[in-house]
Amino acid sequence: MVLTTHLRRALVFAGLAVVAACGAGAADPEAATEDARYTYERATRDGIGKYYMGREVSQVMGHLAAGWLERRGRLAEERTDLVIQNLPLEADSVVADIGAGSGYFTFPVAARVPEGRVIAVDIQPEMLAIVEARRAQMGTSNVDTVLGTAENPNLEPDSIDLAFIVDAYHEFSHPYEMGTAIAAALKPGGRLVLIEYRAEDRSVPIKPLHKMTVEQVRKEMDALGLEFEANRDFLPQQHFLVFRRPAR
Repeated sequence: MVLTTHLRRALVFAGLAVVAACGAGAADPEAATEDARYTYERATRDGIGKYYMGREVSQVMGHLAAGWLERRGRLAEERTDLVIQNLPLEADSVVADIGAGSGYFTFPVAARVPEGRVIAVDIQPEMLAIVEARRAQMGTSNVDTVLGTAENPNLEPDSIDLAFIVDAYHEFSHPYEMGTAIAAALKPGGRLVLIEYRAEDRSVPIKPLHKMTVEQVRKEMDALGLEFEANRDFLPQQHFLVFRRPAR
């Protein structure tokens, strides 16, 4: 059983190039694949009506809400300092902050990798403009920005040691495509850390579609060929879930 699981996960990564190569010759292969992977129903109040593995994708927080990301009470409410301290980093790590937003995490993480770099990835140019303005103001030399798409973070394959996503994965309109591209960008043995509000805890004061269960996250990451490594329980409201791209 273990051999079968590792083989299946290895084939996920090996198959990325095959899918890309074969897709070009099919009649609208993207639409056919997406139709098979997702289902669609009437959108609920905070969702978009698109379902993946039984989960409705939530609406996206736009750049006009950047102030909420930088709110004064966030440190105490979420213990964001513990998130930064516990990311598995080395001084020379190459890190991707996926859905970087205003760069709330980007710059503290950059301070933890003085010999490495942090790539702030977002699909909203307005958010990246905020990051770039902060970079210039702070004089930070190891932060880059990359404009991604809803399906691809536009990162080079096998190029990053760690990707982390804070309270954003549940908003991805194409979670499989985006997740597959992120997994491919990880170096073999590289890690993905997902921070998501705990859907299992009704006391967490966040809208339901903006929370996720451990079971749901693990199911979706398994589909990407990523191995579950840890669920670290030290945050007051969120999961700190660590996944790993197999070294093989």
